[in-house]
Amino acid sequence: MDRLDPASIALPGVEARVVERCGSTNSELLSQNPSRPVLLAAETQTAGRGRRGRRWQSAPGAGITFSLARRIARQPRELAALSLVAGVAAAKALRALGVSRASLKWPNDLLVDGAKLGGILVETKMQGRVPLAVLGIGINYRRDASLARRLRRPIAFLEDLVAPAPSRNRVIRRTAEALLEALDAFEAGGLDALREDWLALHAHAGQRLRVRLADGRTISGIAAGLEHDGGLRLRTRSGMRAVRSGRVLSARAA
Repeated sequence: MDRLDPASIALPGVEARVVERCGSTNSELLSQNPSRPVLLAAETQTAGRGRRGRRWQSAPGAGITFSLARRIARQPRELAALSLVAGVAAAKALRALGVSRASLKWPNDLLVDGAKLGGILVETKMQGRVPLAVLGIGINYRRDASLARRLRRPIAFLEDLVAPAPSRNRVIRRTAEALLEALDAFEAGGLDALREDWLALHAHAGQRLRVRLADGRTISGIAAGLEHDGGLRLRTRSGMRAVRSGRVLSARAA
């Protein structure tokens, strides 16, 4: 098993840390409230969280789990789009590493041919008047049959997609580089700076989607781009709808 190494994932201006085991790299950084950029990677994450409290665990060496904490010079109302910003960065990094079919499922999943390769969780808090964002990335690295059984959905693993698979250190460093570049673009121009990139990577562009809303209702419509704040636009029988909190349950050709 290749060991995570702070020196191998360090980036200019970012403090890199590696821990053997933790509950959640996001939770660790949020509790530490760092005043400068910090990247925290874990060999084992025991209580990783997806959206709406879903659990995401990683066995030693089987996954890539890390979080990047950085202040963001944008208005708090704009920060809901950060999961899309992080998705663009992660998908681009994976493509650069050889995962040519890496794509995005709104709002925070990394896919390859419909199978989940990874996920993103962004959490924010205020540091005085400036928002601190913690962007957590989880990528399935080594094949883990128990994960596919537990999640009961198609799962992709990096080692099956690229031969030889890049080291976990290389994946973290390249993804973190892309994250920092994307955050710089977001600070300069908001979501508009990355909108076209996200649309080009959208796995379900132009497809008919069934989406479960936050209140439990479901709606169907054709994916028709993004709202200004990162909401998913759906063309439904009753007109255009914007979904800002929900989960895509299914997708098929329109």
